[in-house]
Amino acid sequence: MKLKHFQYLENYYFMLAFANGETRTVDLTPLIGHYVAPEALQTATINAEWGCLEFNQGNVDIEPKTLYRFVQTQPMIF
Repeated sequence: MKLKHFQYLENYYFMLAFANGETRTVDLTPLIGHYVAPEALQTATINAEWGCLEFNQGNVDIEPKTLYRFVQTQPMIF
């Protein structure tokens, strides 16, 4: 399930929109908190080929399937 669009909100909160049309706002702290420093959160981009969320110029990425599964287990923030 590729990531199509995202919006960085604040702290580790992101709005994520997937290829199936599903949109969720979640706290990614449990998933990336140990790997991406707070000041690097604004480096987030989508890898156009793989549809994954990347940080720090691709040095940290989250596979789309992993990201989608994680989002499904988290409460919606707003």
